[in-house]
Amino acid sequence: MVNLFESPLGSALTAAWVYFLVSGGAGRLFGPSHFAYYNYLADAFLHGQTWLRVLPQTTHDLVPYNGRYFLYWSPFPAVVLMPFVALFGVQFNDVLFTICIASLDIALMSLLLRAASRAGFLHLSKAQRALLIFFFAFGTVFFTLAPYGKVWMTGQLIGFTCVLVAYLAAFSLHGSKAWFFTGLALACAMLTRSHMVFTGIFPAVYLLFQEKPWNWKSVLSRLAWAALPLTIGLLVFLGYNVQRFGNPFEMGISYHNMDEIFRADFNQYGAFNLHYLPINFFYQYIAYPFPLTQESAMGGSLFLLSPLFVAAFAAFWKPRSKWFVFALAASILITNIPILMLMGTGWVQFGPRYTLDFTVPLLLLTAIGMEKWSKITPLLLTAVSVVQYTIGTIWLR
Repeated sequence: MVNLFESPLGSALTAAWVYFLVSGGAGRLFGPSHFAYYNYLADAFLHGQTWLRVLPQTTHDLVPYNGRYFLYWSPFPAVVLMPFVALFGVQFNDVLFTICIASLDIALMSLLLRAASRAGFLHLSKAQRALLIFFFAFGTVFFTLAPYGKVWMTGQLIGFTCVLVAYLAAFSLHGSKAWFFTGLALACAMLTRSHMVFTGIFPAVYLLFQEKPWNWKSVLSRLAWAALPLTIGLLVFLGYNVQRFGNPFEMGISYHNMDEIFRADFNQYGAFNLHYLPINFFYQYIAYPFPLTQESAMGGSLFLLSPLFVAAFAAFWKPRSKWFVFALAASILITNIPILMLMGTGWVQFGPRYTLDFTVPLLLLTAIGMEKWSKITPLLLTAVSVVQYTIGTIWLR
């Protein structure tokens, strides 16, 4: 069992098998979801346009503007899907695609824990790494996103892949290559879910500490290598908005076909406002979704549903460089700011779906905090997490 889940290939294939079973049991496996919107945007890109050439069966959450329909989500996932849509058309199975992306994420997380251990950043046994992968795959909100496709889940998982690649590049590469590929992966994350670029605080701090001996000329050169893809990505993002809506800062949220439950708040407060902070904080950190009711779809507490994450707090008392611990915490907190100010909790969901955006630094903090724990404590906390998310994922079907 340890060898299976510590192995990138073994853990990915095992997770894929479980995700296929869940999706198949829900009757979702054999065709695209009703909200495979990235397929339609990929088709639009293949035909040289940014508005949808073919309309899906529903226009919920799409953006009607000047007689055309757009997506308010950022474009990178559609770019990833372009070769598949070119081969199979807009009916390409986004459910299978999302399961494959989720399984890739499991493999990348396993590689990341290995790389961080080789670099001396983590001090985990093989069994501890295997348990963390099992916990991540089946005991976090990640489990609920993997089996069902849909534009929201596909986008989050691809953004998560980009952040994993950025952290893996920081731990595995050296010199200018590390800076460039970390920046490139973060640029792709930004072009998927813009606030995820802030998860790059930790890899930037980590790479700065690898610069020995310190040389300002060398450091500035390295920073330029990271800034190059990020700057290009930002310009592409702003230009994409100008091309669609004539405004570099308009993503289409102002015009999208939102659910009516959001309409009154949106008209009064807009899409981002401190007004939303109390309800978002409640459903992200306090609410407990059991027993399951209609309100359970609003979210659920990160730490009550995945209690192993409480180990992240123990990392602040570890006798090691606090710079890295604080950089991980800053990556989490700053990425979370726009999430807490966003109209909507992530509904419909089980658990705090948006917290996946900062789960890479959170899992690393958790790994640091549990290094000296007895075997039984993380095992029990993982078991509680897996049971809860298994119920919640099946309930979402």
